[in-house]
Amino acid sequence: MLLLLQYTLIFTSVLVLVALGGCFSEHSGVINIGLEGIMVTGALGGALAMKYLSGDLAAPLVILLVILASVLAGMLCSLLLAVAAIKFNADQTLVGTAINLLSAAAAVVIVRAINTAENVDNVSSTVEYRNARKAFLANIGGFEFNWFMLIAFLILVAAYVVLYKTKFGLRLCACGEHPQAADSVGINVYKMRYAGVIISGALGGLGGLVYITAGVSEWKFENGVSGFGFLALAVMIFGQWKPVNIGLAALMFGMFRALSNVYTGFDALAALNIPSTVYNMLPYIISLLVLVFVSKKSRAPKAEGIPYDKGQR
Repeated sequence: MLLLLQYTLIFTSVLVLVALGGCFSEHSGVINIGLEGIMVTGALGGALAMKYLSGDLAAPLVILLVILASVLAGMLCSLLLAVAAIKFNADQTLVGTAINLLSAAAAVVIVRAINTAENVDNVSSTVEYRNARKAFLANIGGFEFNWFMLIAFLILVAAYVVLYKTKFGLRLCACGEHPQAADSVGINVYKMRYAGVIISGALGGLGGLVYITAGVSEWKFENGVSGFGFLALAVMIFGQWKPVNIGLAALMFGMFRALSNVYTGFDALAALNIPSTVYNMLPYIISLLVLVFVSKKSRAPKAEGIPYDKGQR
């Protein structure tokens, strides 16, 4: 049971961070289908930072530098979406899909190039970060506490405060609901949308880092992030673009995902002799069922996906 709780919380942390990233982007009026690719890019930045950081650094400094690397990588990746969708009015869904494809391929090429340069015989797409990963963990009575669990909770609280209690958040939401009205009162819609997408990239990149450090000390980038970016989109829709609801939805989806890691430890589940692949598919099956029943009643920001034309009223 302790192991189930451990995996549930860490997978929930991933989904909370990435879904909140999508939430900020869509509240600004930009659909971010590219969360999967942003996660991969952030994971790559964090993994390489952990690989090359000196083992003599203090744990807090390691955590700070690795988080900074993943956040910056995610932000740079999200800028591709921001420029294409906001400046050039490109189709946001197509741009997001392109980012997913580009990021996954680029990560594999970069890691293989690095491994080839360091070891001629090693052309795999694997990055090892065994020593640096220890800085993120603390053992509490047999429970492996990951600092990202606390960070994700604090970001969830901060997201609620920012969106609903600050001038910036209210302006951001206005740009996703009625950008022409927001512009008429002096709000720069373009800047707000850039801010929303870049925040989305920062949180998505951090979510990618959390995912690859969830239970392993190395990551093969050919595996990507196993569709967690798309699962986070389902969490965001199920949570109705509201931080508190997103947190609860992420907890549910995280528990189903955790079952695939620990179901053998439950006699009742092991006795069913259900293939492990079924448990791996479970969160994605649940997400499809949830979207079937929820999508009709969901209320997305009215202007999401619609390029802003300053001359239109």
